[in-house]
Amino acid sequence: MRRLGRVGSLILLAAVAAIGGCLAVWKAASVRKANAVAASQPEPMESVTVAAAKEREHRRTTISIGTVVALRSITLRNELPGTVHEVHLAPGAIVEEGTLLVALDVSVEEAELRAQQAQAALAETLLARMEKALKNRAASETDVDRARAERDVALAQVDRTQAILARKKIRAPFRARVGISDVHPGQYLDEGTMLTTLQGVDEEANIDFIVPQQVAALLKEGDPVQVFASGETTPRPARIVAVDAKVDPATRNATARARIEGGPGSPAPGSSVRVRVPVGPPESAVSVPVTALRKGPDGDHVFVIEPDAHGKQRAHVRRVESGPVLGDEVVIESGLKPGEQVAASGSFKLREAALVSIANGGAASESGIR
Repeated sequence: MRRLGRVGSLILLAAVAAIGGCLAVWKAASVRKANAVAASQPEPMESVTVAAAKEREHRRTTISIGTVVALRSITLRNELPGTVHEVHLAPGAIVEEGTLLVALDVSVEEAELRAQQAQAALAETLLARMEKALKNRAASETDVDRARAERDVALAQVDRTQAILARKKIRAPFRARVGISDVHPGQYLDEGTMLTTLQGVDEEANIDFIVPQQVAALLKEGDPVQVFASGETTPRPARIVAVDAKVDPATRNATARARIEGGPGSPAPGSSVRVRVPVGPPESAVSVPVTALRKGPDGDHVFVIEPDAHGKQRAHVRRVESGPVLGDEVVIESGLKPGEQVAASGSFKLREAALVSIANGGAASESGIR
């Protein structure tokens, strides 16, 4: 019985071993077949468009926050006290030079002026009589001098009252835009009461901004800068007109002033703008389309398209240092040479050594890809 048991065990082990061998042979055959199928499949290819890195002149810049300052801006106040008779202060309205804005009551001054004019006329008549009497030796030269002095005093009184009348009629000193006011007819105004603000409406405006002392030292009159108003992406051209000679000892910054063209749509005086200021002389740089630049945890990179040993175009990761964005292009400060081809669109699906198909074949050939 024991011998029969051993024989049965051996038979069972042989059967298990045979089944295992068959499974191993089947698995190996399946793997070989899968490898053969995979080998017969073409390598995945990604479609991209390419662009050539272009050499261009570039000047480093820095961004500063500036304030728009009107060429002419005043706070309008009355020089003399009085009661308001007329008001022509429409907020936001543009007034021409000499336009009457506020008129104070001048009824008393007008009455005094009439009396003084009558007195001056009398003094003029008495002087004429004295001069005639002097010719007839009926008056002395002292009498004539006294009459002339009285005439001059009377005329001066007239001039003084006329000046008071003019100062009680407040006019626009230049073409300007009227600010908000709270002045009404019948209101009594003390001397020096603020009436409104006037912002000059000129073809130009100033932009005051602060830059570090090392940047200010490089700026000179006539240098171009770019101004971005709030919400704008297209810069407005401006030029440096002055750089403050004094550097703030606390911040080591200096104030610079640029001049920008005015007109409809220009930023209002007092508003904040961004100023792109050049730093140093122009330098040679490389630029590529913005879509070619990829950002990752290891820094910025692009995919350079180059042929492999078999002439197939492949993508290779290239680490670069990017600079400012200029329109649809970005400046590459290092890591790329002029003429090298980069993936412009479709780069997001690329990987190292990926096979690529160039969608803009004509453009690629013109740029040097074969």
